[in-house]
Amino acid sequence: MRKYTAKTLEECLNQAAQDLQVEAKDIKYKIEEEKKGLFVKKVTISVEETSDVIEFIEEYIKDICHNLGMDASLKTFYRDDVIKVLLETNKNSILIGKNGACLQSLNELTKLAVSSNFSKKYKILLDVGGYKDKKYFKVISIAKRYAKEVLKTHVDVKLDPMTPDERKKIHNALSTWKNIKTESVGDGKLRAVVIKYAPEKGTSAVEETEEAEQTEE
Repeated sequence: MRKYTAKTLEECLNQAAQDLQVEAKDIKYKIEEEKKGLFVKKVTISVEETSDVIEFIEEYIKDICHNLGMDASLKTFYRDDVIKVLLETNKNSILIGKNGACLQSLNELTKLAVSSNFSKKYKILLDVGGYKDKKYFKVISIAKRYAKEVLKTHVDVKLDPMTPDERKKIHNALSTWKNIKTESVGDGKLRAVVIKYAPEKGTSAVEETEEAEQTEE
């Protein structure tokens, strides 16, 4: 994190904005020290950068893997406001768990750790050994097969519960299907996608965008 010191908070933010080439209103910061005396006025802030978050995530995951006796290598990418971490270990299957349960838990723990240490919310997606990409292909294939049935029968189909990112992949995959709309129902781990026949729908976007949910989250 970069630190800036000036007489006022506004001056600190202006310094950071000029340095980082962003607008002051978009800066995420934490006040480290503030003195308001008769003769001395000073404010020190620390400014968050995405690189700080990425470094924190990588160290956090490496520590967990080390404590589990795993050798791990990571590649991290940041695009479209999503921090994606590709992880390879000598025990991938254990880290993934049954139906990706351990991987999902690790993803949630990482998000909580980041939220506790940084003021801005970040979308984070962990993948181990390409598991997620394979899972996306599978759930999208299943969703398309059921969508074809819905077009024929006009009967709604509720899929098995999925993670937020998997649900979003399905929403996106079926968003251009004529007479098909999707929405998510249920709470928590039981939340699932429902594929519906929509005679009034052309090729518009899905009914629910789930912008509150992580997908690449």
